[in-house]
Amino acid sequence: MSDTSSSAESGDVSRETPPPHAAGVFASRLDLAIAYADILATDGVVKGLIGPREIPRIWDRHVMNSAVVAPRLPRDATVADIGTGAGLPGIVWAIARADVHVTLVEPLLRRTRFLEQAVADLGLENVTVLRSRAEDVHDTFDVVTARAVAALDKLGRWCMPLVRPGGVLLAMKGRSAADEVEVATPTLRRLGATSIVVTTYENGDVPTTVVEVTR
Repeated sequence: MSDTSSSAESGDVSRETPPPHAAGVFASRLDLAIAYADILATDGVVKGLIGPREIPRIWDRHVMNSAVVAPRLPRDATVADIGTGAGLPGIVWAIARADVHVTLVEPLLRRTRFLEQAVADLGLENVTVLRSRAEDVHDTFDVVTARAVAALDKLGRWCMPLVRPGGVLLAMKGRSAADEVEVATPTLRRLGATSIVVTTYENGDVPTTVVEVTR
């Protein structure tokens, strides 16, 4: 086992502490968010879901990058997180918003096992882990999301069929969001998009950019 893995398993890792605005998003569930950040920095690294170099920026780049979008979710929404990987943003949203129900969709067995253990350890009753490809999911949801999964045109083909009429795809993107929208707009319109908006959510020095596609 590598030194990094041994260090992560022992808990001897260098992490960020929660930034001040974390309390405003997580409120009384901040301790759960801290526990999830610890899972990412330990078991997530050991199992290859998070790179070792990400440990010092778990909060800034991963947890809060996802969390700042949580207030956007409609009350009591059903949410599908496609290709969720380590549970981002789905687990973060489920912690921040106890009223929503999140389905974590992930095709890889080792990742779904990690997710099932994390959900059990955190005691999250509003999360379902589904081992599946997006193409094989037949339910529809109020909100469908994905973070760093694929280019927007491809993502739209996977995700838009899962968005109920009146619902929204929240595609978490980076600086290329506007360029991706230009390329993907014909595909998204053909799949039923009625509105396509790029929204920026404040998150310290690194804002979170989301393409919001309403169906």
